[in-house]
Amino acid sequence: MNQHLSAVSKPPIICIMGPTASGKTDLAFKLCDVLPCDIISVDSALIYKGMDIGSAKPTADELSQYPHRLVDIIDPADSYSAADFVRDAKKEIADIQSKGRIPLLVGGTMMYFKSLLEGISPLPKADADIRAQIETEAAEHGWQYIHQLLAQVDPVSAERIHPNDPQRLTRALEVYRISGKTMTQLTATKGQGLEGNIVQFAIAPTERSELHQRIELRYDIMLEQGFEQEVENLIKRGDLTDDLPSIRCVGYRQMWQYLHGEYDRDEMVFRGVCATRQLAKRQLTWLRSWPNLTWLTTNDDNNLDRVLEVINESNKL
Repeated sequence: MNQHLSAVSKPPIICIMGPTASGKTDLAFKLCDVLPCDIISVDSALIYKGMDIGSAKPTADELSQYPHRLVDIIDPADSYSAADFVRDAKKEIADIQSKGRIPLLVGGTMMYFKSLLEGISPLPKADADIRAQIETEAAEHGWQYIHQLLAQVDPVSAERIHPNDPQRLTRALEVYRISGKTMTQLTATKGQGLEGNIVQFAIAPTERSELHQRIELRYDIMLEQGFEQEVENLIKRGDLTDDLPSIRCVGYRQMWQYLHGEYDRDEMVFRGVCATRQLAKRQLTWLRSWPNLTWLTTNDDNNLDRVLEVINESNKL
């Protein structure tokens, strides 16, 4: 397969996880330079067409040199669930393996990784009519009322979901109204997880302050690259709203609200950076309890050698 793999009996599936702005993509590119890897994006923002700058999507040149699967696959007006990702990712993994190459899954959407690796619960698909009904009830009575309705039928989910989280509240109540079973009951049943020689890495700076600096720098670069114009173009379409998952993506929501006059530019930058920091914190919280991870440090020159070493060890097992 390649001189950098000492054994080929069990070609691996490689996962590179980490918080936003930690260096996942750069490491993936280096790995592609020495191994026959094909990248699968594990990122809930990169799936959207026309959302390039604010999602830190690789450039056109980078995508040409290092093609990514599951990038630019849906319109921002459309929905895409973890179940959709699992279906698509498994299909791409099988296609890559059929060509004798190595699937390299890279990203920071931890729910996607978890659903793929562990299997996803058999939850019903979204129902537009039921969602509209729930949103009408929320408009009349408030989201606290929706939270109380959920607590009556699924107290476990109600305990987990904040009253000010309309997206998850809607989904949990929707699941119950569609199926007659609670989210708690259905998530107790797992589907088929990913099988094979799976090698998992997480990359992050050792100091949180360094990650914060990288996030601020990236946000500044996005603004210089035309992030504001990108969101203006989304607004001009006329069919998008700020309650869509696409516009709720970190950075986009803050820019959207700024462009609608909800606060000034300085406040937009502050809120955007803070929201990105909070995302990174949630990602790190997921990763700290993640099993079977090899940790790497951002900007460590030995990262590539360490990854190759771990992959070779996994092939010997």
